[in-house]
Amino acid sequence: MEGGGAQNNPRTVEEVFRDFKGRRAGMIKALTTDVEEFYQQCDPEKENLCLYGFPSEQWEVNLPAEEVPPELPEPALGINFARDGMQDKDWLSLVAVHSDAWLLAVAFYFGARFGFDKADRKRLFNMINELPSLFEVVTGAAKKQVKEKSSVSNHSSNKSKSHSKVRGSESHTKYSKPMQPKDEDEGMDEEEEDEHGDTLCGACGENYASDEFWICCDICEKWFHGKCVKITPARAEHIKQYKCPSCSSNKRARP
Repeated sequence: MEGGGAQNNPRTVEEVFRDFKGRRAGMIKALTTDVEEFYQQCDPEKENLCLYGFPSEQWEVNLPAEEVPPELPEPALGINFARDGMQDKDWLSLVAVHSDAWLLAVAFYFGARFGFDKADRKRLFNMINELPSLFEVVTGAAKKQVKEKSSVSNHSSNKSKSHSKVRGSESHTKYSKPMQPKDEDEGMDEEEEDEHGDTLCGACGENYASDEFWICCDICEKWFHGKCVKITPARAEHIKQYKCPSCSSNKRARP
């Protein structure tokens, strides 16, 4: 399949990880921001289809590679057949699980091909493990884990957070603790980092950064980079109830 194989051959741990992140980002787009298009392309009337992610952060639904053995490990076959027999969220979660397995298979295929030793494989896995899985991004499990870890510190801020739809450096709630005056500025920065550093974008899965515009879905309560869901601060001011692409897709009329 054109574009399905390796466009380049990453040979170092850093290059393999970069390849992994690109493919992962493309598949996250398919399962979140581009979910309507992805859904339409997975027509159950077609032959066995696979979801591919590319290092360029693009995705594609296509037939599996014809060559045997394939140039790279192949993703799960026939994802389109289960589309209409499951709830949308369950189907997307299933595709996400199989996609996680494929991403790891491709990364460690490169590791085996180019002779990564035990230390290299461990370092690669640790780098990958720092990112939430596709399943965690799609189901919101990553955010739930963050909520559980910070439930005590977040308790006092629930009221103010519920009235704030957009998140940015000027509107982000800060929590202060007693500290030495000379370390006040540094302490506040560290505290904001501790409080929100694990917040993940529901689209790309990347961490919160205080200098970026964020918006929260009023349905699933996931946070998103404005750029990932094509919402600007000015536009957000006129949105009474924001629905992310995934929640919006659940409202479509089923055939």
